[in-house]
Amino acid sequence: MRLGIVGVGMIAQEVVPNLRNWGIEPAAVCGTQRSIDKAKKLCDENGIESVYADYDAFLAEADIDTVYIAVPNFLHFSFASKALTAGKNVIVEKPMTSNYSESCELGRIAKEKGLFLFEAITTLYSKNYEKIREWLKRIGEIKIVTANFSQYSSRYDAFKEGKIMPVFDPNKSGGTLMDLNLYNLHYIIGLFGEPEKVSYQANMERGIDTSGIVTMDYGKFQAVSIAAKDCGAPCQYVIQGTKGYILQTTPANNCGEVTLHLNDGTEEKFDAKPDIRLRDEFENFVRIIENADMDTCLKNLEHSLLVSKVQTEARLSAGIVFPADNDVEAES
Repeated sequence: MRLGIVGVGMIAQEVVPNLRNWGIEPAAVCGTQRSIDKAKKLCDENGIESVYADYDAFLAEADIDTVYIAVPNFLHFSFASKALTAGKNVIVEKPMTSNYSESCELGRIAKEKGLFLFEAITTLYSKNYEKIREWLKRIGEIKIVTANFSQYSSRYDAFKEGKIMPVFDPNKSGGTLMDLNLYNLHYIIGLFGEPEKVSYQANMERGIDTSGIVTMDYGKFQAVSIAAKDCGAPCQYVIQGTKGYILQTTPANNCGEVTLHLNDGTEEKFDAKPDIRLRDEFENFVRIIENADMDTCLKNLEHSLLVSKVQTEARLSAGIVFPADNDVEAES
């Protein structure tokens, strides 16, 4: 895989130094006119020859087959659709897009062109998460699922003082549901599929959700997904069944040790967390593309589309509307 990286923020800084260890050749970086010095520094530090400040030139000229998109949420759709249209495979950071309609359109383009499209969501590729899936049948009938990813944001103080950054900007598809709670939705929906009903109760400041609770009715059991950027608490994920429960006390984006507790006193622990949290997902992307495993890609894409559907429904239930939603209405 010859990868072009779009964006030079925190996640790109975390990803790029490790790429060659995961069988990926970082071939080009694209920033903006404002961030070009940062892009050049990232290239210099990691032996990357090509740097761009213009996205169209990057797509037309860079010697790449796959594009990794790590820009603010509201740009995901436009950047990913351009890359797919240019014939590139795409790895787009979570959330895939601002809403379900945009996500479906990306899926349509990728399928039409026979290209690989991935949402970069670490949870789905975690060996510990797979162990949870394996253990589900041992805890009987599921009754209650709770997920809590609450982390006081390093940007929240500035937000309270009036500085609006993309993560707290409704005009840039920000908010807690689009960030921390997205991991929880992937976690729950990846195990149990689509809920029958969904709603979102949010704590709102300046038109954006700084924390909130998604409730999901699965008919025979209930799931609650809590996330906060305006307060902190220990992360905890509990799946409760009639014969026992499964416990994880690390965030969904970095699935650490998981424990099985059965009613008969049995306790089992499992931990196969990688040395670097992004390793498993990127090594999977390489394997899927190199093996031309479109079936697995499409399976994961359908999951991402379902999460986007539930996330959009939950957000709108709380009255949170993004400019991208109005764009959809204007087109329809």
